[in-house]
Parts: sequence; structure tokens; C-alpha cells
Amino acid sequence: MIFCVEDDSGIRDLMIYTLEASGYKARGLNDGKELRAALENETPQLILLDIMLPGDDGIALLQKLRSNEATAAIPVIMASAKGTEYDKVRGLDLGADDYLSKPFGMMEMVSRVRAVLRRSGQKSKTALLKIGGLTLNTEGYTVTVWGKRVELTLKEYQLLQKFLERPGTVFTRDQLLSDIWGASYVTETRTVDVHINTLRSKLGSCGELIETVRGVGYRLGAPL
Repeated sequence: MIFCVEDDSGIRDLMIYTLEASGYKARGLNDGKELRAALENETPQLILLDIMLPGDDGIALLQKLRSNEATAAIPVIMASAKGTEYDKVRGLDLGADDYLSKPFGMMEMVSRVRAVLRRSGQKSKTALLKIGGLTLNTEGYTVTVWGKRVELTLKEYQLLQKFLERPGTVFTRDQLLSDIWGASYVTETRTVDVHINTLRSKLGSCGELIETVRGVGYRLGAPL
């Protein structure tokens, strides 16, 4: 479990969505009060901690984490706006494991999470999802077809991961739209069809594994 302590709900939701799409479990927390309550029930693998928070700021929370024997060893990645070098240096001096400058890319965040977990000796959730000549590495965020690397967009990757995690399961267009683009995302189900067609094309011969179920949606079938 990764705790995301961020008072901006939009950023927090995007962080959680990206982490979960990358194979992690994540929980969003608005401030230090919610963080303290959550820590009473669960010890996370890592904490993503924004500096600018209501009540106790991230620096104060980091000091409390490091001074408490029960939480001292939890890896912490701090986040703050660019240009606040003093906060960055102070956070690292107080025991932060890494630092993200806002605005940061979601893939940069995932990369830093993986690196910190490796350095801390913890195992992140890793898996090779395979069917036929198609392999998806959830740790390296890579896809190969018969050993050759295939470059996918984030949405294409998320679609493929969903299919590989539940081969044979039929997903409706509405379900895929909600799960991949988000329940609040307003668009047409045609968006799903376009991404599926592009994904099939990029996967070459393995693209045939993604089957169309007429009048319903799509599923990942067995290789011939």
C-alpha cells in the first residue's frame, strides 16, 4: 500500500489512478490528520507526501514520522512546487528518500516510487503477464511481442494490462471507458474502439488475441 498525502483532490486522484494502473495499491489522504489516522491501522510501503498541506505541513509530518520508531523506516518521497530549493534540501536532510518537483509527470512518479522501494529493500508488485508471444512487464512498464519491444501509449498499455489480467473475460465498451478513462470522463464509446484498433495494429500478429464480441465489447482470447 502507498499513501498519497495531497490536498488537491484532482492531483491526488490522478496519482492513485496511475499507481494502481502500475500494479500498486494506493490510498489518498488529504492532510496530516488523515495520515495519522491511517497509520494507526496500516503501515504503508511508502508515503508520497506533499509539503504544502493544511495544518501540519509536509516537513513537520516528516519530522514526526522519523522521530517515531513505528514509522521511522517508512520510505517517504516529498513533493513541492519548483523553486523551493530550501524545502527540498531541508526535507532530504530530515530523512526524505526522494523528492518530486511539481508539476511532475505521472510516469516520473512511478519510476521514483520503484527506485525508492528497490533501495529500501522492499519488493514492489511485479509480474510478467504472458499469453502466446505477448508479454507485459508490470514493473518495467514494457510490452514485447515475440521478444521485440512495442511502444504503447498509457491508455493502450492499461487496456492491454486489463485484458491480460483477466483473459477470456468479456469487457463492455462502457466498462472499459469507465475503468481506463475514469467514471467522470465524458466521451463516446467509439474512443474505446479507436484505441483497440490501434493497439491491435501495434501488437502485430498478437493483435488477433484481442477479440471483438459483437454487440458487447472485447476480450482476450487464447492463442491459436
